Amino acid sequence: MNSTELTADPVCRGALCIFYAVANVIIFILGVGGNGLVIWITGFKVKKSVVNTWYLSLALSDFLFCCTLPFSVIHVIMKDWIFGLFMCKLMFFAVYFNWFSSIFVLAIVSVDRCVLVKFPVWAQNKRTVRKASVIVLLVWIISAAYCLPTAYSLEVLNDEYNQTKNCFYSYTMQEEEIVDVIFDFIFGFVIPFLIIVICYAIIIRKLKTNQMAKSKKPFKIMTALIVTFLICWLPYHTFTLMDLNYEKYKRFIDTGSTIAVIFANANSCLNPFLYTFTGKDFKKQCYTLRSKIENAFEEDEESKSKGRGTAFITPGEGKLLTTGCSLESV
Repeated sequence: MNSTELTADPVCRGALCIFYAVANVIIFILGVGGNGLVIWITGFKVKKSVVNTWYLSLALSDFLFCCTLPFSVIHVIMKDWIFGLFMCKLMFFAVYFNWFSSIFVLAIVSVDRCVLVKFPVWAQNKRTVRKASVIVLLVWIISAAYCLPTAYSLEVLNDEYNQTKNCFYSYTMQEEEIVDVIFDFIFGFVIPFLIIVICYAIIIRKLKTNQMAKSKKPFKIMTALIVTFLICWLPYHTFTLMDLNYEKYKRFIDTGSTIAVIFANANSCLNPFLYTFTGKDFKKQCYTLRSKIENAFEEDEESKSKGRGTAFITPGEGKLLTTGCSLESV
């Protein structure tokens, strides 16, 4: 999806573009509201805990990302980047910071759960909110350090033919793009997900041989978060890799990539609802969303007190970083 594919029409009339815009408006509303509520609850309303520190970290990065979605929607509708170079860089940073920090935190949470099950006595003595907060801070620093160099290199390029602007990271050669995409895929998805799978295999094996946990609620919540992350992000990586090699299927890949980005974006608004629906006796409760989320977080404290055993790639040209929508009419 490069600048030569933009149409002269300043309004996005394609069905796929409209779907992209509407979907992201919904994600923005649900994401800002839901994650804002989680930040308020985990930050101010419930007792501090290690697991709630992980939840708060995920909610903060998701909230930051959701706040950038209106800029992406306006870009798609207008087919023109009107927000300047600073917002171009900030958009990229928010998207990739959210991606890397979220998958890294989920990997750390899996290790945390594994340690909790395998070494309950050690975890009870050594596992603290302060240490969890330091780990989250380190994850944010590493994620930011990874994103900043590329964000700094972004440009707002003029398309003289269509008299529009776009936010691009231009590759000097296709090999550079291939290395970048594969590196992101391996370090931003494959390795963290392998860590998650190994940890959960250990946990499941341990729980089958030992009825350690009286409450499996925290395990259910984290399992839901991880499965949702996989469903939301795997299509994005699949189409990104396909885009490197299958030029003749470009229209199919552009369409699939647009839908895949919607899935990836949706991950940032789903977590609060996962906390809600995995809360205790959900079907029997008719309280507010706040009370359900508080219940989900507080259950982790109960189990702890009972026992510690419980933007797309363009081949050869660059990244259009602020939108996943093909700006052609569909």
